[in-house]
Amino acid sequence: MSNEQNSSAPVAPNAKRLLWAGFMAILAAGVGFALRGGIFGAWASEYGFTATQLGAIGGAGFSGFCFGIIIGGVLVDKFGYGKLIGLALLGHILSAFVTFGASTPQNAYDFLYWGMFIFAYANGTLEAVANPLVATTFPQNRTHYLNILHASWPLGMVVGAIASYALGAHGLGLGWKGQLAFYLVPTLAYAVMFMGQTFPKSEAALKGANFGEMFKDVGLLGAAVACYLVALFFGGATTGFIIGGVLLVTVGVITRFSLGSLLLFVLFVTHALVGAVELGTDSWIEAITGNLFTADQGKTLFIWTSAIMFGLRFCAEFIEKKIGSPIALLVTSALLAVVGLRLASGMDSFYVALAALGIYALGKTFFWPTMLAVVGDRFPRSGAVAMSIMGGIGMLSAGLLGGPGLGYAKDRFTAENLQQSAPAVYASAKASGESKFLFLSPVTAVDGTKLEAAKKAGDKGTADQKAIVAANQAGDRATLKADSYIPLTMAAIYLLLLFYFKSIGGYRALKIEEQEKAA
Repeated sequence: MSNEQNSSAPVAPNAKRLLWAGFMAILAAGVGFALRGGIFGAWASEYGFTATQLGAIGGAGFSGFCFGIIIGGVLVDKFGYGKLIGLALLGHILSAFVTFGASTPQNAYDFLYWGMFIFAYANGTLEAVANPLVATTFPQNRTHYLNILHASWPLGMVVGAIASYALGAHGLGLGWKGQLAFYLVPTLAYAVMFMGQTFPKSEAALKGANFGEMFKDVGLLGAAVACYLVALFFGGATTGFIIGGVLLVTVGVITRFSLGSLLLFVLFVTHALVGAVELGTDSWIEAITGNLFTADQGKTLFIWTSAIMFGLRFCAEFIEKKIGSPIALLVTSALLAVVGLRLASGMDSFYVALAALGIYALGKTFFWPTMLAVVGDRFPRSGAVAMSIMGGIGMLSAGLLGGPGLGYAKDRFTAENLQQSAPAVYASAKASGESKFLFLSPVTAVDGTKLEAAKKAGDKGTADQKAIVAANQAGDRATLKADSYIPLTMAAIYLLLLFYFKSIGGYRALKIEEQEKAA
């Protein structure tokens, strides 16, 4: 009995202090995320941004994360957790100065984009610390404790949404800069909580694994996923793919051109879909529901879904045991997300929205932390590297595909609906430039300033303004419907993984020695 207790005990005496310090660090990221989502309308109104431009700015709040978590994950065992936490703290403070430099329509895009990028880089660096730290500290129950760690993300979104309400027009009347500055409060809190702490080493670090061994499971297959997204970040043209190619060759040299694990490759691809549907949707959901109903109801729905996620992530261990395995939990989650988004695309009242988005929240709750737990369980030799690369892939996908993709969908569906219902109105309200996304055909969106003016006019608006609002609402519904195909694809992949693990005797966590023998 005592041996069993010892085997499941944390590996560090300050394990709970480290868990809650990591909790506060990710909470700061969630607060900043929610505050940013609540001020999209202010940016559109003040600077005339289209939904695609807003999606790109919001996307920088994800893509920067990728660089932070991947670079941090590679360096964490070499430089130590404390130095990376200090770097993240510096990034969070610097991002405030850069973001608040936005002052005119001419300079706002660049300041907001890079401010969000630096903020996200700091978030990624912190998660490069927190994920492997918790996985190392609680090796016998990673799914449970990683879900607790990531319960801080939806809690941060709740706190951020409430702060936005209290600090904004309904409360103290602060502008968007005053609202966004609130994220510095939890930033100070995590700095204090990490101060003076000692940190355990990962299993791979204790075994003396070098970079080549840690990257071996990632290999060329896994690196190809990350390098493709990095290429897109740098423009996707010749320069971008040269950079991505150089990074891929570098991984090949480090791993002696190991192909890598096919399972890890599948997990990386799937996590790109997780980032697109979970975080990409979260970056827009308050704006969408606020448009379909009222701004206050949109904020309430955002808080509702975030509160569901927060509560459920403390129940991951109980639910996993009832369902059978982390993979079965992911299959169930994906199916619930499909149902929730499909219902949300047709929601016509606030109470229907509560039910539809509640189902969606049930689905998306366990995606991110459970995927990290699966990597930690099955690839202990990779240490922090594989976990950090997968987190980076998810965030980069959210920043490059999810946020901008949904913004493009909103622009496209709104423009198509307005062209059909009121072509003369569309001709007078369309933006001066085109909205583009990947290889899809460009679309001329409705101008952001005119769209926000039509929304604010409400029932007192002109017939033209009402036509714009109606088209925008139809566009939002069509966007949610299109979004539902992402978790549907994920459900199919998870189901195949469920059959795979059943064929090899079931899912279980591996030790490094077991993984090396299996390889």
